[in-house]
Amino acid sequence: MKDLFKHTNSTWVRYSDYEWKKAKDGQLYLRPKPKAMPDIYDPLTERDQLVLEAVRIGRMGLSHKPDTQIQDAILQFAKRYGLLGFMTALPTTPKFMDYETVYFPTNHFLRGGEMASLEYLDHFYPFEKLDIIHRGPNVSWSVEGDNTMIALVMTMGDRPMAVQMCFHRYYSEPYEWLRQQFVDWAFTACTSFFFYHEHDMLDDESQIRMRQSMAAFGGNVPTYHIELHDKPTIVWDFNSLLLGIQMMFSFMLTDDKEPLRLCKQCMSPFIASRPSAVFCSLKCKNQYNVYKSRAKGKQKEGD
Repeated sequence: MKDLFKHTNSTWVRYSDYEWKKAKDGQLYLRPKPKAMPDIYDPLTERDQLVLEAVRIGRMGLSHKPDTQIQDAILQFAKRYGLLGFMTALPTTPKFMDYETVYFPTNHFLRGGEMASLEYLDHFYPFEKLDIIHRGPNVSWSVEGDNTMIALVMTMGDRPMAVQMCFHRYYSEPYEWLRQQFVDWAFTACTSFFFYHEHDMLDDESQIRMRQSMAAFGGNVPTYHIELHDKPTIVWDFNSLLLGIQMMFSFMLTDDKEPLRLCKQCMSPFIASRPSAVFCSLKCKNQYNVYKSRAKGKQKEGD
């Protein structure tokens, strides 16, 4: 996996602090705090911890933890890695601002398959609006007067316009969308766990449902381009943190040597040091063995 994604255009922006804020329609959004400062980094340098934290948050949703607890976990995640970038992850192209209409495949969040591009922006700017400039059929945007935003846009000038918009301090993402996305990743990890570890206990219908569920996982994939270095080289374009996590998660889950696993004892996600590892720690292994030993003892007493 490391060699496959050796060449990437994956820089992302995280702000120093975030806040939850309710819009007029009552929907809760996560956004950078007004005075928070942006920081540019490469998520792939933190890919293992990034994916593990995403799955842990999703497990909280599957376990029906209180929303306040999940919201705090998501906020801390954003402070470490930034928002997910739904705005460029959902459409069929991150360059949708070049067109009047944005198209997106089937997803949990938006129905209908298409929407006017400027209307689509409203989903992510429920409080302050961007300064959109119309020049005939062409659309651009301005950050005039905000030196921090000007510097950020200039630094990320090689990225599509919509990607740059995701880095604006006005950009926000709905809590329900964030929660659902983290749950989707955790659900996929759990499906894989139960399919293989409980396989003998599953009837044919359950196995079929699990296979269908896993086959449905996915959606958009990162784009790529080819650059001429010492040889023709594929360079992956991760135009949202969401698609970066999605791709890393997929390769980690299917890795032959050090796969992503859920602990057989505590169900926490971990990176297995070897393909046969099923516990995240020696402590969990010992706890599991003690539990099994006691269970056998009670069974003998019953006999």
